[in-house]
Amino acid sequence: MPRIAVTRLIPEPALELLRGHGDVVVSPHDRPLETGELHDFVRDTDAVVTLLHDTVDVAFLDAAGSRLQIVANVAVGYDNIDVEACVGRGVVATNTPGVLTEATADIAWALILMVTRRLGEGERHVRQQRPWRWNMFFMLGAGIQGKRLGIVGLGKIGAATARRARASGMEVVHTGRNRASEALETELGAAFLSLDDLLATSDVVSLHCPLKPETHHLIDADRLRQMRPTAFLVNTTRGPVVDEAALADALRNGVIAGAGLDVFENEPDVHPALLEAENAVLIPHLGSATVETRTAMGVLAAQNVVAVLAGRPALTPIAQAAQ
Repeated sequence: MPRIAVTRLIPEPALELLRGHGDVVVSPHDRPLETGELHDFVRDTDAVVTLLHDTVDVAFLDAAGSRLQIVANVAVGYDNIDVEACVGRGVVATNTPGVLTEATADIAWALILMVTRRLGEGERHVRQQRPWRWNMFFMLGAGIQGKRLGIVGLGKIGAATARRARASGMEVVHTGRNRASEALETELGAAFLSLDDLLATSDVVSLHCPLKPETHHLIDADRLRQMRPTAFLVNTTRGPVVDEAALADALRNGVIAGAGLDVFENEPDVHPALLEAENAVLIPHLGSATVETRTAMGVLAAQNVVAVLAGRPALTPIAQAAQ
């Protein structure tokens, strides 16, 4: 019977599916495994279900051994996986696109509303029992109607975020390595701009591009200075797309008006200066955090494992998704 290693507990419906097709071993630790622990855990397995904190590289593949057929990543992002190394070993690598689109777009939209309307500041003000009384100028935020949302990466999540923006009266523009289809641009009324033009003209910039070498610190000090001092930055993709130190400096010095972050460069650590920034909304990587979405992610990863172990094509292979 195939041995299936699951590096951290995933929802029970996914485990139930896997148990019908192999000997399933789940890590007993409710934490990311250290490198040595991870390599020992995946040794001599036919399939591994990984999480975004598991590094799948040559050393991982060496440890897993020649039996390994599939690495099923329970995430839409796959910056933790050396896909080329997997392909070279004949190992299928998969991710879980699609099933978390709406949940993550909800979080992006929530961050946009929170940071523009200063909801994080307001909530802290009340909880800390600081004195307040309603008046015409108390804690004024920025309205979004008639403003421009710049989407960096108009994929499924970016498009879902754009639809929320359009429904609320925002104009949408986008940029990215690949231009969106004409049909999608028409649906959203979304003009394609260069990154420089998008940063210079948008009232809110929302990041949805994958983390790759070319997008590491895509938003750095220079790019932040291209933005309007009244503009807001939102990141729900991967933390290292933004230079956190540069962002903290920009928030402190009024280079931009505010930022909403669901992801961080060195999770779970957050740059100390960001923690002190009243104009930053910070939440702990909740993009896909609904019961329904996390269950669907686990089940899709399990379905990929079942398919590959049965000799069928994977449902969502990364190599195909990356093309």
